Amino acid sequence: MNYATIKPRDIANGPGIRVSLFVSGCRHHCKGCFNPETWPFTYGSEYTAETEQAILSALGKPYIRGLTLLGGEPFEPENQPTVLGLVRKARELFPEKSIWCYSGYTLERDILSGKLGETAKELAAELDVLVDGEFMLDLKNISLRFRGSENQRILDMKQTLRNGAPVLWDGTKEP
Repeated sequence: MNYATIKPRDIANGPGIRVSLFVSGCRHHCKGCFNPETWPFTYGSEYTAETEQAILSALGKPYIRGLTLLGGEPFEPENQPTVLGLVRKARELFPEKSIWCYSGYTLERDILSGKLGETAKELAAELDVLVDGEFMLDLKNISLRFRGSENQRILDMKQTLRNGAPVLWDGTKEP
């Protein structure tokens, strides 16, 4: 897997100060995408053991609230194994920190249906919050918190998986 960038201190993609990994590769090609350079799977740098260690080291800082995955598309089948491995290590080392993921895929139609494979379901089960749905330029709303267009949902994944139906994150506390 390649990645576009790592932000060791990001305040735009989830609550608090977070470590954000922008993966490379996305098939959605949303009109008005804020990161079209990440569409090619070959963009950026190769994700290595050293890359992962740098992310985990940044996550270990006491002021870091969690990890955010975005891109590109973390749920592309080519990216899933590496992203899942990182998430599991982060969860093991830092169980108190939240894990957010942004995806143009939708939870029910694409991820839980099996369309993207079993690894996608495993990855979804490890998340605290999933922001799902493609960015839609005609639904763009700059006043929305942590999302770009009105069709996108911020899902509390623990509650969603417990209830068997989508539960929106209420924005008051992290799951």
